[in-house]
Amino acid sequence: MSPRAAGEPTAALVAGVGARRGVPVGEVLELVRATLASVDPAARVVALATVTARAAEPGLLGAARRLGVPLRSFPAAQLAAVRVPAPSPAAAAAVGTPSVAEAAALLAAGPGAELLAGKRKSAPRGRPAGATCALAGPAVTDHGGVTAGREGATEAPSQAADIVMTSSNPPRRGTDRRTAAVGGPAPDSTTTGTKETQ
Repeated sequence: MSPRAAGEPTAALVAGVGARRGVPVGEVLELVRATLASVDPAARVVALATVTARAAEPGLLGAARRLGVPLRSFPAAQLAAVRVPAPSPAAAAAVGTPSVAEAAALLAAGPGAELLAGKRKSAPRGRPAGATCALAGPAVTDHGGVTAGREGATEAPSQAADIVMTSSNPPRRGTDRRTAAVGGPAPDSTTTGTKETQ
């Protein structure tokens, strides 16, 4: 990722979180923060998302409260309809959907969202993982050779390439997919989906 210019927005992403019953708040927070740091150290989460069956889980509610963000939930059937790269038979057996973290992140981030970080597991000492996390944000296609987040896509650095936005709230010119804010800054143009030029 290229260095952030002064005043350029930080990434605002949705963290999808799957959890076992009884997962500690600290384990969820540590996992979300580590996953964010792997994408962009300056990124921030604007919401946590999970399956309805875990929406009242104290560890998830506490993590959302400490992060100062809402916890959104989706029915298992809605999550099961989302195509994801890492489905889990264990999740399907436990909560009725083969994906919680990735599918919830994609749904909560909105139409056309892309996974920016695939499912990661927590790593507590001395016991099995209690949580999974994935990050999603608005889709951005960069004509400089980057089409990120889709199967078969490649990622290459871009030097001030034209950017075509597929989000209804595109970021300012010169930002990449990780600095695109969910519900981001006002577009340079009032026409949605326009091609911005330098």
